[in-house]
Amino acid sequence: MEASLSSTGILALLGLGLVFGLKHATEVDHVVAVTTLVSEHRSLWRSVVVGGLWGAGHTASIVIVGVLVLVFRVTIPLPVTKWLEFGVALMIVSLGVLAMTRVLRRRSDVHLHRHTHDGESHVHVHFHEHGTEHPSTPHSVSPTHSHAISKVGLKPLLVGAMHGLAGSAALTLLVLTQIQSVWLALLYLAVFGIGSTVGMMLMSGLIGLPFTFSDRRLNRVNYGLQTVAGSLSIMFGLWYAFQIGTR
Repeated sequence: MEASLSSTGILALLGLGLVFGLKHATEVDHVVAVTTLVSEHRSLWRSVVVGGLWGAGHTASIVIVGVLVLVFRVTIPLPVTKWLEFGVALMIVSLGVLAMTRVLRRRSDVHLHRHTHDGESHVHVHFHEHGTEHPSTPHSVSPTHSHAISKVGLKPLLVGAMHGLAGSAALTLLVLTQIQSVWLALLYLAVFGIGSTVGMMLMSGLIGLPFTFSDRRLNRVNYGLQTVAGSLSIMFGLWYAFQIGTR
């Protein structure tokens, strides 16, 4: 009977970790970063892959830090945690800037224009009216067949790892105070990571829907969505950095 109750308690604990992991994926800083990453792609499948890679990086960093904290009893100083969170804020700002730059490069009606006045050369953003855009170059057309992971790249993996590092200190400390068994605590962290991965794959798939649908003869809408995603990323990242710096 005691073994049965113990097994039931373990399953309940792991189930709780899975639920918390699913919920963890919906935190604002995670969603903002992944939205900016998803905005790069016009395929629903690639959007889901972005979430999966984010989750893989996030889980890996949580488990690695969990081993250090739980097995070797290494504590992460509060200043280090704060700097990691600040790094996440700067990363979100950088993702927004990259997204905005990417939009300007891809749009046929907006581009950087270099010209000379009075012997001095300078560059400015150049806009075209509808119908006067420069023709798209052949390399701007996406191939019909590609490998999703190679197209997505390692950026989501690194972003997820950074998020995991920033939040792992508080998570492992909480687990350490609640769970006595080291192996059970590590298993909890792994299940938590799986939950966050599944949750982010669902989130990135939903986020990717408007970008996928607007790709079909709605380039202006698609570029507008990318611009909004980049702008929100920059504003949120700056606000997040301010919040971390003033607490």
